[in-house]
Amino acid sequence: MAEQLVELNVTGMHCNNCAISVHKLLEKKGLKNILVDFAGEEVQFSYNDPADLPGIIRDIEGLGYKVVDDPALQPTPFYDKVENKFIFCAIFTAPLLLHMVLPWHFLQEPLVQLLLCLPVFVAGCLHFGKSAIGSLKGGVPNMDVLIFVGSTAAFVYSLIGTYEHLGERYQFYETCATIITLVLLGNVFEKRSVTQTTSAVKDLVKIQQVNANREVNGVIEVINAREVRPGDILLVNEGDKIPVDGEVLSGEASVDESMLTGESVPVEKGKYARLIGGTVVQHGNLRMLATKVGSNTILAQIIELMKKAQAAKPPVQKLGDQVAAIFVPAVILISLVTFAVAFFAVHDGMRASLMNAIAVLVISCPCAMGLATPTAIMVGLGRAAKNGILIKGGDTVEAVANAKYVIFDKTGTLTTGKFKINGIKAEGHFGIEAIRGIISAIEERSNHPIAKSLVNGLANLPKTKVIIKTAREEKGLGMHAEDVEGNHYFLGAGKTADEGDFNLTLFKNQKLIAQIGVDDEIKPEAAELISQLKKMHITPVLLSGDKLNRCLSVAKKIGISDVHAEKLPDEKLVVVDIYRKKGCTIMVGDGINDAPALIKADVGVSMSDASQIAIQSARVVLLNTDLHSVVKFLQISKHTLITIKQNLFWAFAYNIVAIPLAAFGFLSPMIGAFTMAFSDVVVIGNSLRLKWKKIGPARPPTSAG
Repeated sequence: MAEQLVELNVTGMHCNNCAISVHKLLEKKGLKNILVDFAGEEVQFSYNDPADLPGIIRDIEGLGYKVVDDPALQPTPFYDKVENKFIFCAIFTAPLLLHMVLPWHFLQEPLVQLLLCLPVFVAGCLHFGKSAIGSLKGGVPNMDVLIFVGSTAAFVYSLIGTYEHLGERYQFYETCATIITLVLLGNVFEKRSVTQTTSAVKDLVKIQQVNANREVNGVIEVINAREVRPGDILLVNEGDKIPVDGEVLSGEASVDESMLTGESVPVEKGKYARLIGGTVVQHGNLRMLATKVGSNTILAQIIELMKKAQAAKPPVQKLGDQVAAIFVPAVILISLVTFAVAFFAVHDGMRASLMNAIAVLVISCPCAMGLATPTAIMVGLGRAAKNGILIKGGDTVEAVANAKYVIFDKTGTLTTGKFKINGIKAEGHFGIEAIRGIISAIEERSNHPIAKSLVNGLANLPKTKVIIKTAREEKGLGMHAEDVEGNHYFLGAGKTADEGDFNLTLFKNQKLIAQIGVDDEIKPEAAELISQLKKMHITPVLLSGDKLNRCLSVAKKIGISDVHAEKLPDEKLVVVDIYRKKGCTIMVGDGINDAPALIKADVGVSMSDASQIAIQSARVVLLNTDLHSVVKFLQISKHTLITIKQNLFWAFAYNIVAIPLAAFGFLSPMIGAFTMAFSDVVVIGNSLRLKWKKIGPARPPTSAG
């Protein structure tokens, strides 16, 4: 039976430990392609037998989480909202805390304190206890285990003291209630902060939620974009979002594609122009044909890639995960040792010993370690996406942090890819019109930038018509074709061409019949990019299949010293491998011939107008063709990694300092609960700084022309 991919909406996960619990459960069940996103509340996996799904859902819910159909359509019940739980607990906790200063002596009565604490304790058991038991079942104890054990110890001890009439020294009801209330307050801030870290993906999802004007037999009907089918004819008016991917049938408009490319300048669209779902028509009106809908649209694929990218763990996270996995058992052991030493060795008494042990439990914070990496990754990837940079994996961020070399393809990467024909030199008895006809007929079958430029350049020139029967493209070489008369052609780069202006050769039945000279212009921002890379102590390298003299000319103009020209795809692999042995290497390319090198490099970067194979091979896609995005990508990656390290430092340092202070009695459980509750917020807040933090020099203004 074929594998099916399922996506579940799972609520109740609040940190990476929760995600690890679910991931381990699904692994034990032998499921594949597992993806758990605690912030996005999504779980994906592949399974073979549909009959297994109900059991899988039951097991996930057995861990303390809840599987829902659609969080947007199924709002959280009033009593399940953490904000409402906090308010409920705060109402009962306030008089317990204030009984020392309020003139009402009845608040000091043990039974009154028990009645005030009991609702808070029950709410805490339902909230933390369910999650704690679920995490123990999953084999990854979480922070809620510590809170549950600490608050329960304080409550049970107080209850025994009340029952035995042992006096005020045995009353810790305010401690129990305060621990639960303060941790719930921390959960409120944590939940709101984590939501902000995933705003980039959620903003993209909102873009999909639009209506469409569908034309059926001359009648316009308004439908949801999810109901659009390929082949539908849609009308898009000024100010509307384009509902799905398609192409223009009639009309002209200026379209804002900044949500995809990060570029604010509108793109002019006319007949047959490609339209991207989610972009906005600023001026004009369009009649369009829907071509890709649902999960096949570019926007849907970007959302899916971003979700997977956020779940990909960089190596730096492994340390945090390893510590978090053993953290809770270790803290419980430290707490027991603290109690034993204080009570039996130091003779501090039951009250002080118990308070120190509880303080150790409630001040410890494994969640800070679990949140340190994923929150920074989510914000960093979100900022990159809003700048038109699609990073396919969180692990990519760390891979480029110490980049030593950036290797560039020439054509379409450092140059515009808009070629002009400098000249055609016919060989033998072949006339120029016959040569033009053969070139046009062959290159119409290719998506390569040179091919498109040749076809456009010859479109209005006289030529002989040639009918091509079959054609295939050979990576890095050119086009092989056969016409209806059985003649075989080859058009592409060839080392038999004369040095100088001619860099393409055309063969008919293995006989040279023409040489073609083509050239393209250097992108205006290329020189500035190379200069910035050098300032970052990164060596730029030019690697191309083009002629040496052309490569040297481009390299000299933009400031590249290391040049490798006339390289075939397999030769490019060798060059990339040489640089990888020297240091972390990034490859930037756009053509089919660059695909192997993009995979071979430590990180492959592709332009969005590149071939589909190049885009699939790369780990980073620049959704606009502006080369400044390369530097922006490097800077965002660098600062994301810095943020991860800062978060991990805080998480480790906090626990290393706080636990001994609590063990030696310098911190009460209530102060411990307060600091623990906000340690997560500190980590998330530091991650959120990435949204607005200045991460590099301002982009220089582009000069006219």
